[in-house]
Amino acid sequence: MSGVAVDLEARIRAEVDRTREEVTDTRRVLHRHPELSLEENHTAELVAERSAGLGFTVRAGVGGTGVTADLDSGKAGPTLMLRADMDALPIVERGDGRVARSEVEGVMHACGHDGHVAVALGAATALVGLRDSWSGRLRLCFQPAEEIASGAMPMIADGAADGVDRVLGIHLWAPLETGRVAVKSGVIFGSADSFSVTIQGRGGHGGMPHTTIDPVVVTAQVILAIQSIISRETSPFSPAVITIGRVTAGTAFNVIADSAELLGTTRAIDPSERERLLQRVGEIATAVASGYGAEAKFLRGTGCPPVVSDAATADLVHRAAAATVGEDHVDIAVPITVGDDVACFLERAPGCYFLVGAGHPERGPVPPHHSAYFDIDEAALPVGVETLVRASLDVLG
Repeated sequence: MSGVAVDLEARIRAEVDRTREEVTDTRRVLHRHPELSLEENHTAELVAERSAGLGFTVRAGVGGTGVTADLDSGKAGPTLMLRADMDALPIVERGDGRVARSEVEGVMHACGHDGHVAVALGAATALVGLRDSWSGRLRLCFQPAEEIASGAMPMIADGAADGVDRVLGIHLWAPLETGRVAVKSGVIFGSADSFSVTIQGRGGHGGMPHTTIDPVVVTAQVILAIQSIISRETSPFSPAVITIGRVTAGTAFNVIADSAELLGTTRAIDPSERERLLQRVGEIATAVASGYGAEAKFLRGTGCPPVVSDAATADLVHRAAAATVGEDHVDIAVPITVGDDVACFLERAPGCYFLVGAGHPERGPVPPHHSAYFDIDEAALPVGVETLVRASLDVLG
């Protein structure tokens, strides 16, 4: 290794170390003050203020509550986007022994987005310190509403992806042990789409069901029937999921409601399966409801395509991860049937979305993402910062 390379290596380590305390503090501040999708106002103010303090040119209110921040090296080169999602979930936080706890009733960061924002700011801080070592432009993209797949497209429509040549992003991943990084080319996360089905029946007395068309019974049959789309219509070699997350109906125990509504989501690794799943949910719901004398109204909600990493970018992220945690701690990621609308940015510029281990099995079973008991191991934060910094320098070198 040349003297110049040795010097840069030492500087990378020093800059990442310099960010550790602030990154941890930022994550804790955000965890204590979570904000729901499309309500990320204070989070947006924080990232805008921090970015401006680093010398970035900040643009707030991008596609709603989104924030972009640009820093030009003054030398010709590509534009690299570092994307981080900001929103939290409508979950009451539970569990003891936490270093930070939500102070907003019924809202918590149950997916690690607080850490994503902190890591992106940490990487930006380190890259400012290494500004003489890269060329081109660095763009930070702080995205709202990932949890409802409604944040990326409004930002893109408002110019967030204009001129971007490459995209990088991380997802802190609790099922992966801290100190490990998982990356792959191709699909890493599946598509994610929401839908609603409203069952219109005929209400009446709970003791005289024969005079009614009970939408609750019909809804139960619809829920069971659409699961056959996965178990009997979908190849076991093509992972896909249909989940019903919410069912609402009725006003009292002895009243048969007029209507019922179910909200659900479909997930698929294969893009061609995405449309088929949604189509079949609507067809089956309509047919089942008709068989009971009811009517079903299917509505497709927000959604996003699969998250696809570019092969060349995935290779450089793999190298960056190996330099950070060691080659024996870098895994080939397995596609997962969760979704993320970072996919929309990756459709417009090649890039890589990768997983940074944030699990702590030594403390007992690791709660899943979107659980009231979810938490991350903060030791994962500097791993994310360093991997992003190294990958960024490779893109902008």
